[in-house]
Amino acid sequence: MPAQWLELSTQAPGEYAEPLAHLFARYGEGGVVVEEAGGYNPDEGEEPHVDAPVIVRTYLPIDATTEDRRSNIDLGIRLISHLHPIPPLSERVLNDREWEIQEFEPVRVGKRLVIAPEGSNWDRTSDDIVIKLDPGLAFGTGHHPTTRMCMLYLEKTVAEGYNVLDLGCGSGILTLTAYKLGAGSVTGLDIEADAIKASNDNLRKNGLAAGANFHEGSLPNPATPDGSFDVAVANISANVLIALAPLILTTLTIGGVFVGSGLLVERKDEVEAAFNEAGADFTDLTISGDWAAFSAVMRPRSVPN
Repeated sequence: MPAQWLELSTQAPGEYAEPLAHLFARYGEGGVVVEEAGGYNPDEGEEPHVDAPVIVRTYLPIDATTEDRRSNIDLGIRLISHLHPIPPLSERVLNDREWEIQEFEPVRVGKRLVIAPEGSNWDRTSDDIVIKLDPGLAFGTGHHPTTRMCMLYLEKTVAEGYNVLDLGCGSGILTLTAYKLGAGSVTGLDIEADAIKASNDNLRKNGLAAGANFHEGSLPNPATPDGSFDVAVANISANVLIALAPLILTTLTIGGVFVGSGLLVERKDEVEAAFNEAGADFTDLTISGDWAAFSAVMRPRSVPN
């Protein structure tokens, strides 16, 4: 193990936590830490303000690879800064003992869900539902508003034994959420092979490897028979939601619930129109900053005369 580590950190809005964590995880070696702002009380149902910044940290071993790793992270930050200004990297040298005792901050979502990286510490309650997930394995760490909103809807919707579809599973965070909330089975789809690998790895780390049912691809899919899911969830773009609305609803049982996010607020009316036309009614809409999430219920299918 290296005798010294270089800590790199920067600050950004919460919605940039995931791409930064992905960048830091790719070139770092000593883990990724995402620290949230304080000043809110989750026990009272409060959430951090959507514009509250987060601090993202990673650690590089000080050896022959350090400068190349640091340069790649710096380049990535400058590219992200074209979308939103990101402060330059802050640096701090730690000895091996200082690195070992670094604390990894968990993310609390809703009333019971806690996303806890390896080595994290927090004031646990008996009701905590813990999801073990290290930032950067794939997109979906619980910091982005759309991921949070999907998790909050799942907390309200998933009941014991439900069959759930996770469309665009990414890191598997929504699959993990559904299982931890009592789902009987979860089927995950993603068009990226790296996402399928990350999802499988994360289920294994949570002791749920036996429940892994991930498939590379999209809808329609042999793994998603018509009328077989009580809940479907997708944190994907508005264009994909609109295009797949009929296929998504086909997978649901009558009265089944779809939870959708990944869309900008300005696209919500288009998405709602697509799902209404395909056979579902919006039952709730949540807005967080520039982002929207919704739930919709499948209407009874009309029977031909």
